[in-house]
Amino acid sequence: MEESTKLIWKVGAVAVLGSLMAQMDATVVNVALPALVMSLRSSLATIQWVISGYLLALALMLPLNAWLVERMGARALYLWCFAAFTLFSGLCGLAWSTPSLIAFRVVQGASGGLMAPLAQMMMARVAGRNMARVFGYVSMPILLGPVVGPVLAGAILMHGSWRWLFFFNLPLGVLGLALAFVFLPREREAAQRRPFDFAGFLLLSPGLVVFLYGAEYFRERMGQAALALAVLLLAGFFRVAVHKQERAIVDLQLFRSRVFSAAAVAQFIGNGLMFAGQMLVPVYLIRLCGRTEAATGWMMASLGLGMMCTFPLMGAFTERFGIRRLAAGGAVLALAGTLPLVYLAGHMLSIAVLVAALFLRGAGLSAVGLPSVTGAYSSVRKEELPMATTSMNIVQRLGGPTLTTVCATVLAWRMTAGLPAQAFVASFALLSILHAVLALATLRLPLRVEPQQQS
Repeated sequence: MEESTKLIWKVGAVAVLGSLMAQMDATVVNVALPALVMSLRSSLATIQWVISGYLLALALMLPLNAWLVERMGARALYLWCFAAFTLFSGLCGLAWSTPSLIAFRVVQGASGGLMAPLAQMMMARVAGRNMARVFGYVSMPILLGPVVGPVLAGAILMHGSWRWLFFFNLPLGVLGLALAFVFLPREREAAQRRPFDFAGFLLLSPGLVVFLYGAEYFRERMGQAALALAVLLLAGFFRVAVHKQERAIVDLQLFRSRVFSAAAVAQFIGNGLMFAGQMLVPVYLIRLCGRTEAATGWMMASLGLGMMCTFPLMGAFTERFGIRRLAAGGAVLALAGTLPLVYLAGHMLSIAVLVAALFLRGAGLSAVGLPSVTGAYSSVRKEELPMATTSMNIVQRLGGPTLTTVCATVLAWRMTAGLPAQAFVASFALLSILHAVLALATLRLPLRVEPQQQS
């Protein structure tokens, strides 16, 4: 038992460091955009692709995760991804032009895109019945990534060049590689090797990338055309995957499991609501309430604080109350934290009410996310974990832009009527309705974790 516990925390340390680096790098460049424009003598529209290219490359590589694990093994693939991420972080710091920086960021994002599902898969393999408790602890540093990233970037830019934003990854990467080489267990992959599904890959990966691009630029004609193309590509993939079944690059048969499909729906809606709220609330505070960006950032911090206060407790709560009760309670709590936003949009802003509401939203959403993903990974066999983590990460990645686009579309539509307050009331009301849908979706989750993994 003691050796098993040591292995869990060793793998957890490696998984956390890799995921933290990838999460921080997704946000750290945002603060440096003006410095990059001046240093590389480029336009903001072009430099924006330093961020967009990284995020799109993350999505591009996700479908390959399960297939690569079968070919290389989780340990070897993680080492290669960590090494590539570290190497191209250094090359980003040495970039001599905008195109070179964008190219290096794309490769950095491609390697980082595999680190999150790999980290989840390795943790699920060693955690067993302690999955909820372990995931709760190891998720804490990852949650800090989007918070610490901009703060760290601001501190670096005050005293040095933007290049140190990327050089900062080098000692962390070397440390992570050393820990991964020593701590990650050497094991043979049990899954049967499948032939590469070229048709599925050529439909799914571009479909995800085009969908994310279209969601980001949906107000423009190019973005709308991209969304339409993405729907066609993803529909084509669905048809191919149904025909190929277990030979598809993502096996849709996993979703026939009641537990896995219920968890996927909860993850899709929960992740979507998180991103939609993070879009709507700052726009409301800045445009309708006239608050500064700095003040808005401090008020939004209560959302992350709510998540960080509850995440370490999720393991113990899952064991005590079970998955369904905890997730349903969290969904109701998040709904309770969203309803006040409808009132505030139609009346005068109360900072105390807003901060308390955002804290409840963060606490509630964290109580949905961790139990549902724990239930999903506990419901599959050990050899199915690579495919399960790939599928769940794709679902999570699609949820954010989908519900954000829906809420932003409603906001823009109501704004055309010339009544900003009513536009935000309608948008927050829609957000509340979606929270109610999430609460109903959690009722399909299992009562408790029922491990079905087989070695």
